[in-house]
Amino acid sequence: QVQLVESGGGLVQAGGSLRLSCAASGIIFTIDAMGWYRQAPGKQRELVATITRRGSINYADSVKGRFTISRDSGWNTVFLQMNSLKPDDTAVYYCNIKRYPVGDSWGQGTQVTVSS
Repeated sequence: QVQLVESGGGLVQAGGSLRLSCAASGIIFTIDAMGWYRQAPGKQRELVATITRRGSINYADSVKGRFTISRDSGWNTVFLQMNSLKPDDTAVYYCNIKRYPVGDSWGQGTQVTVSS
């Protein structure tokens, strides 16, 4: 059974930085993409950043230039470096992996709170 364990969330002041990590285990079938999504109170879950095995990287417009997604060489861990954090970045951040033919798997989420 796949497990995605996130870490690195917390409370930070505006302008600060955090680094999220997500470790994947129990993987069957090749991971095609890894990424991060977030959900703020009262809002829908939204894409933050993704990285695919084909080499493409995508960011939400709201985080471009501030967040950086990366992964380890074994496709076991995905990271999200978050700089210049804003109060609007406050949300629960979820790790996501995509595998064919399984589809999406999600982590349990980690809270990021940015104070003004």
